[in-house]
Amino acid sequence: MLKQIRLLILITLAMGGSYQPADAAAKPNVLFLICDDLNCDIGCYGHPQVKTPNIDRLAKRGVRFKNAYCQYPLCGPSRASFMTGMYPDQTLVRTNPVFVRQMVPNVVTLSQLFRQNGYFATRIGKIFHYGVPGNIGSSGHDDPYSWDLAINPRGRDKDDEPLIFSVKPGEYGGYLSWLAAEGEDREQTDGIAVRTAARLIAEYGKTQKPFFLAVGLYRPHTPYVAPQKYFDLYPPEEMTIPEVPEGYLKTLPVPAQKKLTKKKEHFNLSKPLARQAKQAYYAAVTFADAQIGIVLEALEQAGLSDDTIIVFTSDHGYHLGEHRHWLKTTLFENAARIPLIIAGPGIQAKGQSTSSLAELTDLYPTLAELCELEPPANLSGVSQAKTLSDPSRQARTSALTQLKLNYSIRTPQFRYTEWGPQGTEGVELYDHQSDPEEMKNLAENPEYEQVRQKLSRLLRQRVVEANRAPAGIKQVHFVGD
Repeated sequence: MLKQIRLLILITLAMGGSYQPADAAAKPNVLFLICDDLNCDIGCYGHPQVKTPNIDRLAKRGVRFKNAYCQYPLCGPSRASFMTGMYPDQTLVRTNPVFVRQMVPNVVTLSQLFRQNGYFATRIGKIFHYGVPGNIGSSGHDDPYSWDLAINPRGRDKDDEPLIFSVKPGEYGGYLSWLAAEGEDREQTDGIAVRTAARLIAEYGKTQKPFFLAVGLYRPHTPYVAPQKYFDLYPPEEMTIPEVPEGYLKTLPVPAQKKLTKKKEHFNLSKPLARQAKQAYYAAVTFADAQIGIVLEALEQAGLSDDTIIVFTSDHGYHLGEHRHWLKTTLFENAARIPLIIAGPGIQAKGQSTSSLAELTDLYPTLAELCELEPPANLSGVSQAKTLSDPSRQARTSALTQLKLNYSIRTPQFRYTEWGPQGTEGVELYDHQSDPEEMKNLAENPEYEQVRQKLSRLLRQRVVEANRAPAGIKQVHFVGD
């Protein structure tokens, strides 16, 4: 495999790749690690059950963002957003099966900026959208301009698909589905991906040239596939399923109700089935953590840990029965909030956490600043570099998330959501000081009227900003946009 990787690099260079000599000491490397559909149910975020020792160790080396949010709770729009540093209303990517350059053909993506500045950019696995599990082993909706080298691993999880249980037989990616697999980690797609990454890192350690390495894991996205030993860590009887009181749905706007009940196979799951689903999700999380550990260990072995900025995150959050919902695509905290850890050179606040609000759009300007690169003028995110030195600094006053043309903002205390143009289809307001689970909609409470009006003005201001034409970017509008 190492000979094959070397050959791929040589072929890439021969075909005009941008792997140019540069002063490695002056240019920190970037290792971008992203899980698919991972919420904040992990150890370093305070979860009492989920075992994520490798992510937890990374958090001790860097800064953990307690309040980081995606811009769209669906894989394709979210990934197009953070890879361009623009909002979904600017990329015009608001659904999954879209190539980013269909909508913004002249955009310079995050990794492309690094390519233009002498870095060798490699993608392994899922960074832009892939249908899971359908597109595993292919290029999916990848952007070839973003990489010098792209690797599409394919493991036995693809071959084992007929063995997968699904609440809707034959449907895997968009429905609750899982498999306690036979065999070893290294046979799974993610196991192949991280071992390939480890070999590349060893090669980079010898060349001492700057790199941008993006490793996108498919887990814990459905189907939750992991070797049996990970399932054994989470007995179903120990899984707690959130309770939802009778009449709760009627407290929500009609569009929010429809989002929660859209897939009848997921609504009001029996307790035994719900516990099995949660067991499988947590098994997939711990499996993913083990794979991340392999990449981090390879970085240590190559002597590159002190020279590499490491970003760990997810594309969006995830429901595990909260609000009677499973999976994603809501405007609740569960779907919008994501884990985010940044570690490496230039990050002084090691082992600390910050309450500073952050968005995934912030990754692009933050990495550009940390690596002293000039970012393009079209970016909408803000740099979190100062927060990485002083976690008490607040880079934002709110974080924006949207679902189609419905919008929600999170402030330090509140979540406020409007459905339909200017809230014509309903409004939600939650006070996180008294209701962190977002179960008590205060939008009609007269005691919160001034708060609601203030947040409505802020939200509409944020929506206007998120719709501004990005500088220098051609947008391809289709009928209906």
